[in-house]
Amino acid sequence: VGIWQYVITFTGVQNHAGTTRMAIRKDAGLLSVATAEEKELTAYRQLSDYVKRSDPGQRIFVLHRLDRDTSGVMMFARSEAVQKKMQDAWKDVVTERSYVALVEGQVREPEGRIESWLKENAAMKMYSSPRPGDGQHAVTQYKLLRSGRRYSLLEVRLETGRKNQIRVHLSDIGHPIAGDKKYGAKTKPIGRLGLHASVLAFTHPTTGKPLRFKTDVPQAFLSVFKEPEQR
Repeated sequence: VGIWQYVITFTGVQNHAGTTRMAIRKDAGLLSVATAEEKELTAYRQLSDYVKRSDPGQRIFVLHRLDRDTSGVMMFARSEAVQKKMQDAWKDVVTERSYVALVEGQVREPEGRIESWLKENAAMKMYSSPRPGDGQHAVTQYKLLRSGRRYSLLEVRLETGRKNQIRVHLSDIGHPIAGDKKYGAKTKPIGRLGLHASVLAFTHPTTGKPLRFKTDVPQAFLSVFKEPEQR
């Protein structure tokens, strides 16, 4: 179905009756939603068109977004009421947001926690303020999944959800995301940004049941470790 794929059908993507939300796997390079300046094909538009094929009166509503160059799990609501309920309580109902990141360099620490206060400069680039309390508080946790001489693969979990948080924080520790020239990367081994939203878990706001959506690590992220110099 176009250039995105469904994640899991537990939300009822294959059976629309009675469902309140659906999840997709967005490809890198695809906008989540249109902006005032950009009117190109988006994940929202493709999913909306798909839903309307079976019921022209159906609509979908955006719950959150992923950066254009980030792939992975995105979730949409099937009604405006559910959208509002989820967004109003997002910090309470979302229990896990984790990513996999392919970063430059050999990360040696098996895990870590990065904390800073993020600000945006005139060029619309986020950065960590040198002064505690100056900006938006941001906390990122990471765990090393795989390490080589040139690249490392990390599992990254967000305690907060700030703009470009993961990209800034990994650059702060000297390991920018592969392909992320904006935040200091010098290489682009897989032809895209090495960031993928792998898990989105939340508590259903009505039933209280836990729901969890997960996608596999993109094969391109693993391909760099097949080189002889990697371990």
